[in-house]
Amino acid sequence: MNQAVAMRADRSGISSAAAARLFAFLLPAALLAGAFGSQYLGGLIPCEMCWWQREAHMVALVMAALAFTAPAGSSRCRMFVLLAALGIAASGIIGVYHAGVEAKIFQGFTTCTALPKAASTAELLKQITHAPLVRCDEVQWSFLGISMAGWNAILSLGGAALILLLTLRARRA
Repeated sequence: MNQAVAMRADRSGISSAAAARLFAFLLPAALLAGAFGSQYLGGLIPCEMCWWQREAHMVALVMAALAFTAPAGSSRCRMFVLLAALGIAASGIIGVYHAGVEAKIFQGFTTCTALPKAASTAELLKQITHAPLVRCDEVQWSFLGISMAGWNAILSLGGAALILLLTLRARRA
């Protein structure tokens, strides 16, 4: 075992590689718990882009869980941790776009944000019955002026960067 890694493990109790793996698992688990908690306990209904963010975190969670099937410093573990970080970052990028749609910076997808336009009453009724329940361009909840999509973007992109730094730090040691 490399002496620098041993010293770091003795000082903090956990290696950078193990910390990256643990954080890669805990971050998407916590964000998914918050998302599902807000849905089932708080009564918020997710829009289509909310689901995209959740799906990326679900993939990240599976990749992080697979990282636990190998020793923390191994290349197999590192690969799964980096794939988890990629999934977390993907959710963050979707969150940036979603927050931009909510702030009217970006135009959203027509199925998620457009008002129905129809030539006949029957066509209008069909569009209404097949439309998403929640529009992606409306903020349902915010904290400190930042929507859930914005918080997901901040936490996911920051978390993915931290995981990448920890993984690179462990690799150099």
